[in-house]
Amino acid sequence: MTTSALHTSSISSLPLLARGKVRDNYAVGTDRILMVASDRISAFDVIMGEPIPGKGKLLTQMTLFWFDKLGHLCPNHLTGQAPESVVGPDELDQVKGRAMLVKRLKPIPVEAVVRGYLAGSGWKEYQESQSVCGVKLPAGLKNASQLPEPIYTPAAKAEMGEHDENITFEKTVEMIGLELATQIRDISIAIYKAAAKIALDKGIIIADTKFEFGLDKDGTLVLMDEVLTPDSSRYWPVEGYQEGANPPSYDKQFLRDWLETALVNGKPWGKTPPAPKLPADVIEKTAAKYREALTRLTA
Repeated sequence: MTTSALHTSSISSLPLLARGKVRDNYAVGTDRILMVASDRISAFDVIMGEPIPGKGKLLTQMTLFWFDKLGHLCPNHLTGQAPESVVGPDELDQVKGRAMLVKRLKPIPVEAVVRGYLAGSGWKEYQESQSVCGVKLPAGLKNASQLPEPIYTPAAKAEMGEHDENITFEKTVEMIGLELATQIRDISIAIYKAAAKIALDKGIIIADTKFEFGLDKDGTLVLMDEVLTPDSSRYWPVEGYQEGANPPSYDKQFLRDWLETALVNGKPWGKTPPAPKLPADVIEKTAAKYREALTRLTA
């Protein structure tokens, strides 16, 4: 396992705008942002103290792969300029392979979630109400069942450290207007369907995913941030899939499962900071899952 992990970037040649769960964003003039994908990993909205070596580079490569494949469906925020061109010589190692130089947009405060399979919190909700985020579903579905059609279940973006709140499509209309809410829903489902087909040809099921969008200065809707990575999506290998059970995954589920059993001072972890210290084998197995996802996808 490589030890050259980047938990937190420190680029002093540019003003820091914000640090997210994974990305550190720096201002480049007034119209661009340098997005640096660190090797941080979060689960249950808590950032772990230990990085996953190579994760940021893998996420960036995967996002660039999807931007290339899906550009005909929606414009994205890439500028086409090299991230290395805006930092100092001593900062290149923090940027190379893990950064994107992107357009500065007006972010839309809605996470566009698309689900093609019943999993996670959706499966729990279905058992109680036969619906997911207010969307009624047929009777008789099981854990990991494929849905008759992908469904759109948006969420309102929360402040750092808070949980995003599932909302109805009608609520997004109240927030951003009918035309924009409808455009985001329709484009999100179209992107998911196209990506799911590409991934399935490579032996990967994308069970669900979330997208983020912004508006450029002309009011054009632009796909932004990370796209269809194991951080923002549920990735299942086809050969391990079986309806009625939790499939093995390429995403953070391995880490989440370990955290569900982790003890802090002899007690189960309460899913609040600080996170339990990750053992070396959990770090390596998590890194291996990210590597395998990218390898299969781009093979």
